[in-house]
Amino acid sequence: MNTDILSQAAAQARGLAIDAVHACSSGHLGLPLGCAEIGAVLFGGGGLRFNPEAPKWLNRDRFVLSGGHGSMFLYSWLHLSGYDLPLEELKNFRQLHSRTPGHPESFETVGVEATTGPLGQGIGNAVGFALSGKRAAGRFNTAEHTIFDHHVFALHGDGCLQEGVAKEAIAFAGHNRLDNLILIYDSNDVTLDAMAEVTQSEDAEGYFTSQGWDAVTIDGHDLAAIAKAVSDAKANDNGRPKVIIAKTIIGKGIPQVAGTAAGHGEGGAKFADEARAGLGLPAEHFFVSTEVREYFQQAAEDQKHGFLSWQSDYEAWAQANPELADELRAGVQGEVPSDLSDRLPAFAEDYKDATRGAGGVVIQSIAKEIPQFITGSADLYGSTKNYIKGAGDFGPENPTGRNIWFGIREHAMGAICNGIAYDGIFRGSGATFLVFADYLRPSIRLAALSKLPVTYIFTHDSVGVGEDGPTHQPVETVSGLRVIPNLDVIRPADAEETAGAFAAAQLRSDGPTALILTRQAVPLMNDLSVSERREGVRRGGYVVRKEKAELTTILMGTGSELQYCLQAADQLGDGVRVVSMPCFERFDRQDAAYQEDVLPKSCTKRVAIEAGVTGLWWKYVGTEGQVVGIDRFGMSAPGATVFKELGITAESVVAAAQ
Repeated sequence: MNTDILSQAAAQARGLAIDAVHACSSGHLGLPLGCAEIGAVLFGGGGLRFNPEAPKWLNRDRFVLSGGHGSMFLYSWLHLSGYDLPLEELKNFRQLHSRTPGHPESFETVGVEATTGPLGQGIGNAVGFALSGKRAAGRFNTAEHTIFDHHVFALHGDGCLQEGVAKEAIAFAGHNRLDNLILIYDSNDVTLDAMAEVTQSEDAEGYFTSQGWDAVTIDGHDLAAIAKAVSDAKANDNGRPKVIIAKTIIGKGIPQVAGTAAGHGEGGAKFADEARAGLGLPAEHFFVSTEVREYFQQAAEDQKHGFLSWQSDYEAWAQANPELADELRAGVQGEVPSDLSDRLPAFAEDYKDATRGAGGVVIQSIAKEIPQFITGSADLYGSTKNYIKGAGDFGPENPTGRNIWFGIREHAMGAICNGIAYDGIFRGSGATFLVFADYLRPSIRLAALSKLPVTYIFTHDSVGVGEDGPTHQPVETVSGLRVIPNLDVIRPADAEETAGAFAAAQLRSDGPTALILTRQAVPLMNDLSVSERREGVRRGGYVVRKEKAELTTILMGTGSELQYCLQAADQLGDGVRVVSMPCFERFDRQDAAYQEDVLPKSCTKRVAIEAGVTGLWWKYVGTEGQVVGIDRFGMSAPGATVFKELGITAESVVAAAQ
């Protein structure tokens, strides 16, 4: 490791960050300047294993910037390392349509592993990457060939560590002995508003050690100390995740703000010229010396040798293990049988159970058809019914287990599932009660933003929860999820719609899906065939029962309330059409002709029913329609009693239609 060149690289990376933030008068200088030596070791000193020409190399080390506000740290080092991020993009930092947005976005910038904005998410994502890496090694490595032995790094600060999601994920990682995970803690004793001592007094080493981690504290500006800590962490596979607590000076290089809360944001940018001179940089902005360029070019060539050696091993492994190779390829390419819905067994015509129970049946077939599918629950397998039978539990003794015990850590479950999806080998899913969806909402939102094919299984979907009362009756939660862009929210009405919902979720590759399932039993809606109901779910909305005379009224329902539409139609006469609307988002993506075929504009007498808030239904019923719903909190009583008391009945639908 050439410490002279790496010192120059650290200074020049600081200059790139200062220039980029100064150019747009916006951004965060604290982390890029404070962690410059860390970046030099990771990206130029052999700390990370990667190949800029193959950014998705399966056995690369993954690096996650959990403190995403410090994005210029990542952009500078990706640029210097030879990734497809030209200097012009650094000059366009935070500008419209640039590949250097304010926070790193995995879908915008090559080399960015995860979309990290809200603090703490990146730590959870890194745990998901590490879980995926452990499972990949257990599943695909053989005695003759090691295909996976990479490490996962995440750089974070005090802000990330104060977030609850980080603490949940750290506890999970320690308990599951994810020793392929290395956190680098930018411990600069400063948060945004003030010095960190105002809000924390934690013994960092003691905390991590208590969680089953190895911890070491170093000078975060000492290149040799950083290199040794990274090397030691990678070499010690002792069943304990690692944290390197790097004591740094926030905003180092700008004396006027270094080491203070003012160094966190763009406050130091106004001192750009003085800072550049102090760093020994020339007047030229966005300067990178020839010596540094050549050093990093050679480092990239050296990295390529490791990649080519691995590639040779991979080809020998694939030839010796064709079935495993096909399974891995299918996982990486996101392959799911296109006829998955047809492969799922039909339910008996007299089947009657909660849709969570039907989901528990369907998920066994999903697991059989998709070897990459894994699932977890936030301490609720017995209620969410998503345990894969005979597939084992993920853990240090069984990394190939397909059932993940997240514990009562809903937010970490969401962030970890995102990390699994970012890694792109397995299809992760997680389950809890619907009312707890808000505990992981930030992770759901980031999955939708990043187009991650995560499946959320939310059960106990309405006031049908009953005696647990209004604290556990999620009247507003389904609508709250429906307003998240690019999230499909599917609330199936019976067992066959549930099968269709699970299939639709797995066949989706461009975003997450939330499956909303009942606690109470619902009957099968046998007016249509199995394939017609499952296809209807794929389209989001469809005609369950067509009118037998001239169309006068359309009744719409979803989930357990669709049955009340059918009962009401029996009373209202032959001119009534019943429409199932399991997924607004999928229906809205259908072409205008299909939407008109299901909901003809000529029929303005429309009634919708759902055991939840009514606001989002008005786009379908129109100004002349009615919505039967619950625009208040629920109550504690048996579920059937609560439904009746709050007017979620066939009689209410009839009255609204009349």
